[in-house]
Amino acid sequence: MSSDGLKEINILLVEDEENLAHGLEYNLIEEGYKVSLAKDGREALKLFDENEFDLIVLDIMLPYFNGFEIAKHVREKHPQMPILMLTARTQVEDRVKGLELGADDYLTKPFHLKELLLRIKGMLKRKSWYQKVVIENPLYRFGENEINFENFKCTSGKKEFQLTSYEAMIMKYLIENKDKVVTRKELLENVWNMNPEVETRTVDNFIVRLRKYFEDDPSNPKYIVSVRSAGYIFQVED
Repeated sequence: MSSDGLKEINILLVEDEENLAHGLEYNLIEEGYKVSLAKDGREALKLFDENEFDLIVLDIMLPYFNGFEIAKHVREKHPQMPILMLTARTQVEDRVKGLELGADDYLTKPFHLKELLLRIKGMLKRKSWYQKVVIENPLYRFGENEINFENFKCTSGKKEFQLTSYEAMIMKYLIENKDKVVTRKELLENVWNMNPEVETRTVDNFIVRLRKYFEDDPSNPKYIVSVRSAGYIFQVED
């Protein structure tokens, strides 16, 4: 607990560029966060396994274990942990890979400190909102599918798998707006807080993956249906 009685927010910062790492650490502490700094993948995994964190700021290019490997490990142990990836890479494929492995957001270097702080605040806010919403109705079933929005574990027929936090938030939003057309812009605004670096293509990539999870024939979807030039609609027969 902090001196004002509020819960202290613990951030795991994983960055091997020394000047950047110490600069970020200093500024995050100035913002009131408690920060644990790891300078390589091995140290990051050790800190994560031995401590409780509220959010991870994670570079991709690291010694020993890269950011993708760390994100995968984090997701297996803590599905709802917010992960913000930092990358010098600008290729869309790298961003998509990070999101597929469980990153919730990403920033491309160089970035402005203000932007980083806004992303962190937004991610913590979304985490808090999602946890409150889920308490009311953690389980949802449709067809042969079941989603547990508390731990992100799902079944589809005999398949068992786990969603990432963004996959779960997208499904939650589509389900809450069942039988209504949800635009890509709407998903960007409500799931990503209109993150300017997240493109509509990223939304489409998430939808493709969700169809692979829940549709018998992803190329001819029954539940998550495209509406030409508009967006998507989630529909189930009552």
